[in-house]
Amino acid sequence: MENTQAFDVIVIGGGPAGATTAAILAQHGRSVLVLEKDYFPRYHVGESLMPYCWFVLDRLGVIDQLNESAFPKKYSVQFVSMQGRVSQPFYFFEHWDHPAAVTWQVVRSDFDKMLLDRAAELGAEVRYGARAKEFCRDDNGKVIGVRVENDLGESYYVSASVTVDATGRDALAASRNQWRIKDPELGKIAIWTYYKGAERDPGLDEAATTIAYLPDKGWFWYIPLPDDVVGVGIVAEKDYLFSGTRDKAEILAREAANNPWIQQRISKGTQFGPIWATGDFSYRSKYCADDGLVLVGDAFAFLDPVFSSGVYLALKSGELAADTIHAALTAGDTSAAQFTKYGEQLCASIETMRALVYAFYQKDFSMKDVVTKFPEVKGDLVDCLIGDLVRDFSNLCNAVGHFAELPEHLTHGLPREPVGAEVAAV
Repeated sequence: MENTQAFDVIVIGGGPAGATTAAILAQHGRSVLVLEKDYFPRYHVGESLMPYCWFVLDRLGVIDQLNESAFPKKYSVQFVSMQGRVSQPFYFFEHWDHPAAVTWQVVRSDFDKMLLDRAAELGAEVRYGARAKEFCRDDNGKVIGVRVENDLGESYYVSASVTVDATGRDALAASRNQWRIKDPELGKIAIWTYYKGAERDPGLDEAATTIAYLPDKGWFWYIPLPDDVVGVGIVAEKDYLFSGTRDKAEILAREAANNPWIQQRISKGTQFGPIWATGDFSYRSKYCADDGLVLVGDAFAFLDPVFSSGVYLALKSGELAADTIHAALTAGDTSAAQFTKYGEQLCASIETMRALVYAFYQKDFSMKDVVTKFPEVKGDLVDCLIGDLVRDFSNLCNAVGHFAELPEHLTHGLPREPVGAEVAAV
């Protein structure tokens, strides 16, 4: 490769997964380059943080910034029936006496910039307006760098022992290699927007995340944000949402009328800005790593957002990947096999959440029924929903399985085996 600069690690994408990976590798003393196609701050959806995000954020050294920010403090999650009945809020501090029991509703443009700025403070080089065009490989197929294009359309090459794909739902490696595999039962779509002046609950409940149910297991999210703004969105089957009209404003109005709690609250406010839509919610890459290449965050997998796991999985995958990359560089072996434990741990966490998501969407399923019949799993359920996912949840899944048909575990998501390994094993 001509005109090449060399780094220990190249990270493609500066969102939460990429910024976390870069920051922790910089803390380890590694030379890191972050390639970010956009200029920050930039808009992104996904504002509600799970409590266990705290531990990665604490390691990054941004807890004080978050506490001093205007981001509303999130103490709880609550659920609203189609008739408008509100559940007792689930307060995290009732289960857990720890600073992490208070989390945040963040403005992602500000939050993501905070994390990427922190990576730069720790020593990572960040290049904005830098679009990764292709992976560069050696004669054995190992990824050894990236061809980059700047805003002027000029191309150049950068090399590294490890390249990290943190390109979010663009999923550069998974898309280019046809590795992305959609979840067969979770093909929902979302439509969302923002309101100024919509109603909020008082006191500790002011910034609660609210899940409000719709027909056929659809649901609204209602997320209070700074400056008297509330994010409001729908997740449901495409055929249901687009029945009768494809106008997003009409769909939002129609579905708000199906839940009196939502209708009452947004009627006090004014919708502003675009109305957004996205689909293909749940997928996982066939592989989490190749020789010289690691996938993190949404570039590896995305799960339906009902339990707000997206940012947590981005942060956690970045942390796990960074520590594994550091160990691989120290050992002088950056082959895909070095990321087996990373893939196993990340997939196990996703599988636990995936089981709960599947159950959530099944008719007549209720978590209350689960903990009534099996009170011993209540703690496991709470731990799962706050993000304490790196452990065995088989007892919880067995209990949930009495009330819902759970999915078979997906077997893909581990590192890619060397070419010819499958033949040799036969």
